[in-house]
Amino acid sequence: MSDYKLVILGSGGVGKTACTIQFIQGSFIERYDPTIEDSYRKHFEVDGVVKVLDILDTAGQEEYSALRDSYMRTGDGFVLVFALNDPSSLTDIMDIHEQLLRSKESDEVPIVLVGNKCDLVSERAISKEECEAAVKQMGPYCRYVEASARTRTGIDEIFKSLVKLIAGYSQDVENGEVEDEPTEDKTSKQTNKKKRKVKVCSLM
Repeated sequence: MSDYKLVILGSGGVGKTACTIQFIQGSFIERYDPTIEDSYRKHFEVDGVVKVLDILDTAGQEEYSALRDSYMRTGDGFVLVFALNDPSSLTDIMDIHEQLLRSKESDEVPIVLVGNKCDLVSERAISKEECEAAVKQMGPYCRYVEASARTRTGIDEIFKSLVKLIAGYSQDVENGEVEDEPTEDKTSKQTNKKKRKVKVCSLM
């Protein structure tokens, strides 16, 4: 079994904790105290292979944003959650994505972008086209899932997709098919590539 460290990111009130608890416990919790940091572990089978997922549910409140860098540096894959009835939460996600790339020192990171609260159809304020544009901006190792923590719609698909993305990304790194350096550092790619490759593989 392989251990993957997954980090849940997003602004406050979008349903990060509700999605996580629905995945771990199979229940919907409507009221809870704002998260600072909670960790969970779950054995999860994907394509007949059991993976051990260490899941870190992080704070969305702005006062805890400084903690994100440490979470981001240690994660293998990331779930970026926004609420489909709150356009500002998608804007926040794009800012978090930029912070993630800086922290990982890479232009490509395994990500599942989650549009939560898809059950609130009449309150939807973000189009599918906007969501698809965000996914495209996040690169080839990003997938989009619309979900509802309340109804459990899409919840397992989030984590199944992320496990597959991490596995594919890791294989591509080993094969030298991924340029790990951020865009501004690509001029020094040849001298740093071996060192960066080892750094990424050591997370697995």
